[in-house]
Amino acid sequence: MSFFKPLAAAVTLAASVRAADLQTIPFKDMDGKDHTLAEYQGKVVLIVNVASKCGLTPQYKALEDLYLKYKDRGLVVLGFPCNDFAGQEPGNNEEIKEFCKTRYDVTFPLMDKLHVKDSGQHALYAALSGKNGAFPGDVKWNFGKFLVSREGKAIARFEPRTTPDSPEVTAAIEKALGN
Repeated sequence: MSFFKPLAAAVTLAASVRAADLQTIPFKDMDGKDHTLAEYQGKVVLIVNVASKCGLTPQYKALEDLYLKYKDRGLVVLGFPCNDFAGQEPGNNEEIKEFCKTRYDVTFPLMDKLHVKDSGQHALYAALSGKNGAFPGDVKWNFGKFLVSREGKAIARFEPRTTPDSPEVTAAIEKALGN
């Protein structure tokens, strides 16, 4: 039995190190300002790779609705435009912002376009889905979702076709919010 206590402590320590690492990874917003997940300490964060010319693009509406429903309880949605899948996000930041505002009235934070897979994979996505990431395995398409706890730990992953308003996503968010 005594063997399992140190093992459990090591697993907990490894998870907290991962959370700390996840929180220190720099990324930029659409205006070029530097950010990290540490800014959202105490909030639940839904990280989504987004695209404006995808069959799943209508998920922007559900993401915005989710953000508005839960933001006062501590949810933040972060949209990361990505052009890694069939060139479905070809625009620059200004074009993407304009599209999101006029088409879906997006108010949640939009970040700088980045790569979520392959050799150019951004460090944030490597920490989430890379070989040694929280949820290893390639991001399969636009609108993949990762949920990060108030403590900065990746706690859930949802595939692109799982909509933001699905029971699985809302249940995970409610559990993470815990209030």
